Amino acid sequence: MRTTRDRIRHAVLFEIVALAIVAPIGALVFDVPVDDFGVVAIVSTTIAMVWNYVYNLAFDHAMLKLWKHTRKTLGTRLIHAALFEAGLLCALVSFIAWYLGVGLWQALVMDVALAGFYVVYAFLFNWGYDHVFPLKPGLSSI
Repeated sequence: MRTTRDRIRHAVLFEIVALAIVAPIGALVFDVPVDDFGVVAIVSTTIAMVWNYVYNLAFDHAMLKLWKHTRKTLGTRLIHAALFEAGLLCALVSFIAWYLGVGLWQALVMDVALAGFYVVYAFLFNWGYDHVFPLKPGLSSI
């Protein structure tokens, strides 16, 4: 299982790389002023970082309890990413609607589009992270 320090490194790297991609492209795609989308991106990132830490810790503990290990297969990664995004979607729609002054439906559409990006991004980032920062032998099955 990953250490707290490693989980923090993971969450921070995940969000920094995502912000560098999402902020400029999101402003362009959604025809929103860059300043406004930047605020949405930063607040969303802050919420996502907290959720990332809590969710990943809970997911690993659930894996340990159910399967006695934390090795993630392709299927596990897909489920992991989808559940993460579903939880985040619930948290962000109201904020996006309020801050951008759009209806809940439009905020939902925007958030679903962002979530689509993040599902793919989370899968690729986590797969890469596991290869760049592999678990030491014996730590995956505490």
